[in-house]
Amino acid sequence: MGLTYQSTGKLTSRVTLHTKSATYDYVIALAGNPNTGKSTLFNALTGLRQHTGNWPGKTVQRAEGTFQHNSRQYKIIDLPGTYSLLANSADEEVARDFICFARPDATIVVVDATCLERNLNLALQVMEITSKVVVCVNLIDEARRKKIRIDINKLSNRMGVPVVATAARSGEGLPRLLEAIEDVAGGCILPKPKLVRYGQMVEEAVAWLEPRVRDAVGEDINARWLALRLLDGDINLVKAMEKYLNDREAVTVIPVAREGWA
Repeated sequence: MGLTYQSTGKLTSRVTLHTKSATYDYVIALAGNPNTGKSTLFNALTGLRQHTGNWPGKTVQRAEGTFQHNSRQYKIIDLPGTYSLLANSADEEVARDFICFARPDATIVVVDATCLERNLNLALQVMEITSKVVVCVNLIDEARRKKIRIDINKLSNRMGVPVVATAARSGEGLPRLLEAIEDVAGGCILPKPKLVRYGQMVEEAVAWLEPRVRDAVGEDINARWLALRLLDGDINLVKAMEKYLNDREAVTVIPVAREGWA
């Protein structure tokens, strides 16, 4: 058994989001668009070791389960299926807040191999929040049937994160996926996501705001992503920070946010 959240004393936000436990080594988030086979993958990884309920204060269903790999205990949270993390719906807000504030040890982003371009939008948004990402190109058997060919290694190099092809229904690719999850969660691989670069005006504003955000919240939240959201006037994110961060961080970031909005 490795380090647990209890032994390391990590993060009150993890308590709020019900991820704190001494019985597992890593917390894994499972994100993806609807109809990508995400739930099939969740069931394949956890079997009957799962239960459902609602997210705290929400009517959004929460599914979580456990699995073991190489003597490590994993807890996996199946986030609501979403097309983005811009928090325009309760599902998107739940998914965004969990990845941002619970800070899972790895986030699997499930994409549909038969409509990759549309699905990668969410993967790019997740990569702006956390570098600990594994992209799971699911339904690879359907893609083969439709004569769609995907260069997995090239995609991984272009994105800067591990990419694994799977067919969750048949179990194809799951051993390789488990290895990738272990490598990222355990720190054996340090992904370096290739982030979206915006126009000059936006990038100059980010360059000005990002260090101020970092001074306010430290290294726990990706300062570039937070600066982008503040520049976009995301008042709901500031409210989420008041909910999940300690008083010092939340109080400090509000005037920084006002600077960004000015």
